[in-house]
Amino acid sequence: MVARSPAIRGWTLFKWPLYQAATVLEQRQRQRGRKIYSLHAHEVECIGKGKAHAPYEFGVKVSVATTLKRSRGGQFALHAKALPGNPYDGHTLASVIPDMEKTIGNEIGRILADAGYRGHNAPQSHKLRVFTAGQKRRVTPAIKRQMRRRSAVEPVIGHIKSEHRMGRNYLAGQQGDTLNAILAAAGYNFSLLLRWLKGFLSLLIALLQIRPKPVAA
Repeated sequence: MVARSPAIRGWTLFKWPLYQAATVLEQRQRQRGRKIYSLHAHEVECIGKGKAHAPYEFGVKVSVATTLKRSRGGQFALHAKALPGNPYDGHTLASVIPDMEKTIGNEIGRILADAGYRGHNAPQSHKLRVFTAGQKRRVTPAIKRQMRRRSAVEPVIGHIKSEHRMGRNYLAGQQGDTLNAILAAAGYNFSLLLRWLKGFLSLLIALLQIRPKPVAA
C-alpha cells in the first residue's frame, strides 16, 4: 500500500527502502547479478567457500598475506585489503601486489598462493614469480619445500577473524570494510609484539632476580 500511494511515492525518504523491499521480493536463488542479503548493510555479498561445514559466508572478501619465513615474534600479517565486488581470487593480484610492495618498501621475490589463484592477472614483472598449489611447471625442489609453508596463512586468518573482529565488522559502509580489514590485521600484529615483549620482560626480570652465590673465603 505504501508503494502504490502517489503521495508517498515521490518522497525521497522512502525511495531507497522501497527499492530494497522490491529487490528482496523479486530476487531469486540462482539469478545472476547483484542481490541484497542485508537491509542495513547493502554492500554484503555471498562468498562461496567450498567447504562442507561452511559452504558460504556473507560479507566482503579480504586478501591477507604473510611472510614466507616465520619471525621470532610469530607469523605476522604482511598485508590485508578489503576487496568489494567479490572478485575472483586470481584477478586481485594486479592491485594487491603493488600495495604489498609499497607497504614493505621492497620488491617481492616469490608469491605462494592456493589453487584459487590459477589464471591470475599479476603484473607482467611478477607473472613468473607466482606459484599456486598443484602447479607442476617451473616448480623446483626448493619451491616444493616452500609450498609446505603456504598453509601457514590459514591460522593467521583464523586468529584475525576470531580474535580481532575481522569475522564481524562493526564499521558501516565500504569504507568501514576497508578500515576494519587494516585495523584487524594491525591488532593481530600488535598482539604478537606484546606477547614477545611480555616474554622478554619476564626473562629480564628473572635474570635480575638471580643473585650470585657468596663464595666462601
